[in-house]
Amino acid sequence: MKLGNNKLYFSIFIFFFIYSSNTLAIDKIESVPLINLEELSPTFEEEKDELEKIDDQNNSLNIIENTTEEKIIKKNDKIYINIKALDKVTAKTSDIRLAIGEKKFFGSLEIKGLKCQLSEDSEFIDTVAYLQVKDLASKDNNQVFLFNGWTFASSPTLQSIDHPIYDLWITSCENI
Repeated sequence: MKLGNNKLYFSIFIFFFIYSSNTLAIDKIESVPLINLEELSPTFEEEKDELEKIDDQNNSLNIIENTTEEKIIKKNDKIYINIKALDKVTAKTSDIRLAIGEKKFFGSLEIKGLKCQLSEDSEFIDTVAYLQVKDLASKDNNQVFLFNGWTFASSPTLQSIDHPIYDLWITSCENI
């Protein structure tokens, strides 16, 4: 009979221990005020307003340039570089027609074409262009070229323009 009493005392002790630990845990819970997630902005959007202003200015300039370019194309025999631009965040591509010596903007990039020509090899002909690309998103005054060199239409990865958000590659040259 002693063994039966020990089991009873042991089970009462365990029941009391479990019940008392739950009641003590309830007293330790503290409530925290809720955070409105709509008021928080991600850290990568800190300069979002400034970049949106630049994009709006570039878009309005591009619309004006596109209408005036059609008139200029008929009058001039300039050499143009056709560039395909990709925004990796939105997955949208844009076609850029850039005259030699002219600067154009794509997002925060400033693109300037200096030369475009055909590379004649004994086996095939390739289009090559000399481009200078600056990233204007950086706030320091030292505007270093993101890319400064020759790029090839047949193999854009040979001399690639490395940027985490944008990708550029030439497609052709006109009026060569």
